[in-house]
Amino acid sequence: MEHASGAEPAGAAGDGPAEVLDRPLPEGVRRRVVALVSDAFGGLTVAELPSQLRQYARFTPTRRAKFAGNAMAAALESDPVFRQRIGERLKEAQPELAGALESGAPPAAADPVDVAAAAYVLRPTGWVKLVAAAGEEAQRADAERADEEGRRELERLRRELAEAHERLRTEQEELRADLAAARKEAESLQRKLRSALSDVKRGEAALRKVTGEIDGIRAEAAARVAAADSESRRIRTRLTEAEASVEASRRAVREGRSIEDMRLRLLLDTVLDAASGLRRELALPPASVRPADTVEAVEPGQMTPKDIAARALSETDPALLDQLLALPQVHLVVDGYNVTKTGYPTMPLEKQRLRLLGGLSVLAAQTGAEVTCVFDGAELAAPVLLAPPRGVRVLFSKPGVTADELIRQLVRAEPSGRPVVVVSTDREVADGVAKAGARPVASVMLLKRLSRV
Repeated sequence: MEHASGAEPAGAAGDGPAEVLDRPLPEGVRRRVVALVSDAFGGLTVAELPSQLRQYARFTPTRRAKFAGNAMAAALESDPVFRQRIGERLKEAQPELAGALESGAPPAAADPVDVAAAAYVLRPTGWVKLVAAAGEEAQRADAERADEEGRRELERLRRELAEAHERLRTEQEELRADLAAARKEAESLQRKLRSALSDVKRGEAALRKVTGEIDGIRAEAAARVAAADSESRRIRTRLTEAEASVEASRRAVREGRSIEDMRLRLLLDTVLDAASGLRRELALPPASVRPADTVEAVEPGQMTPKDIAARALSETDPALLDQLLALPQVHLVVDGYNVTKTGYPTMPLEKQRLRLLGGLSVLAAQTGAEVTCVFDGAELAAPVLLAPPRGVRVLFSKPGVTADELIRQLVRAEPSGRPVVVVSTDREVADGVAKAGARPVASVMLLKRLSRV
């Protein structure tokens, strides 16, 4: 709303050329115009408002003046119908002022800004002069107020300057008195300082003497403490070594005795079970059997050499594994991933483990054999939360140790003479455990046996 060059006159259209402002609307008049439009805004219906102002219909007059001031001013300037409606609300609110403006004689006692704002809305003949006069009046009033404020500020500064001069004079007198007192105090302090310096020099000489004596005593005490500490460390080292040696000896005796006792008891159980089985195998009938009847031979018409050859078991026949697991105190050691990756390699490792351990649990329950399943710990991406099935010992190799090495350790831990069966297709594992006295079998044999579980 910089100029009113596009506005139509509010008076009789066609009576003469339209009056226009040749300068911006004074700011005071503009604010008063926005306030008038905001107050009259609430008396209009939504349909009577320009489209760009309808979103502010529910605002309070204060909020409308704050947020929609520019939009209302622009609509008042560009929309004659809207300006006419605002003018009608203004006539209803201020009939005397509106009537005086239309008659061409505005009241002398009225505020020039109010007169100019009403004239801008109503647009009577000569409204441009009224707005210009109001702007000049407002500028004169502002200049007078600024001049009055300047005079008051100048008077205040003069008073403050006089007060500052008075304070400065008083402070100078006080400083002169303080300076004289300070000089007297400085002379007294200098005398005391000279006396104190003399005392300090005497004290420093005495201190140097005492310090020398103390340093000698400290050096002698430090030497004695160092010697005592060295002797104490030597004694503590000997005591720690002796205690460690005694503890190691005790631990070696305990571990050696417990391991040997365990191996001896296990071997004894194996021998007793084997002897018991042999005793059952050698139970002879009293009279009906003769020694010649025990000699194996092929009787005519009963069996041919071909039939005898057919009775041999292949290396992958699960019946051979059943025979091995029937041995007394047998220990079955399974290379876990070697078996699972042979039988069902496409399954995830977790499901491979669960499937194998489930079958081994049933096999352990059927045969009564001791079963240990070994997995390679390097295959683990995270710690395994696994509840071992009943009858199956589940072991994972430590970091840096392969499952093959752990299997060989398990075989070496068994006493000589105990039957140990190792399931693995790895040739290196099979050869190693065979040298240690274990019986290697192929993973396919175990898979076939578990398929019957």
